[in-house]
Amino acid sequence: MVQLPEPCDEKSEAYKAGYKNICEIGKERIRRAGAKIKEENPQAAELDTGFRVFKLDESNMEDVYFSADEYTQDMLYDMESNIKPDRTDMDLLFGCLLEWGLPLDMPYKSENIEGCTVHTYNDGDLIACFDDNIPESVIMTIAKREPLRAVFRDSSFTSAPEKINMWERFKLIAPDTRVKVI
Repeated sequence: MVQLPEPCDEKSEAYKAGYKNICEIGKERIRRAGAKIKEENPQAAELDTGFRVFKLDESNMEDVYFSADEYTQDMLYDMESNIKPDRTDMDLLFGCLLEWGLPLDMPYKSENIEGCTVHTYNDGDLIACFDDNIPESVIMTIAKREPLRAVFRDSSFTSAPEKINMWERFKLIAPDTRVKVI
């Protein structure tokens, strides 16, 4: 379902019931339809009637395209990360899925590995960790799972040698994994 967030008329029953826009009505209809299917079909009690809601937004990345004469020393501090500061792990994860052309309706899980949040999409089509300063042991755990794709953010590594070591570990342990650092 695709819907523009068209506001409900303030005089409408929908608005009075708490629905500020058409999107909210659509989400409630989907919830109710799922509940009705489960109610009418007891054998479908375990049926997953969940759904994901996406909002069209700008890129997760900052504009960092300047010509050489436009750079100043003060700009370097602002360029420490090319990811917009208000972006969440889920924003980054689904942005990567879109970049790689993966479907957005596959199973997803998140787990804690040694204090780091690791996201696994479709049983290893993509594994991502966007935490800062990821321990080497977490990188090794991800590599041993041999995902098709692995994604980290640049701040996941405290130094350039640490990032190079990550690439080398994947080459040895999971050579078919496509690794990306954003």
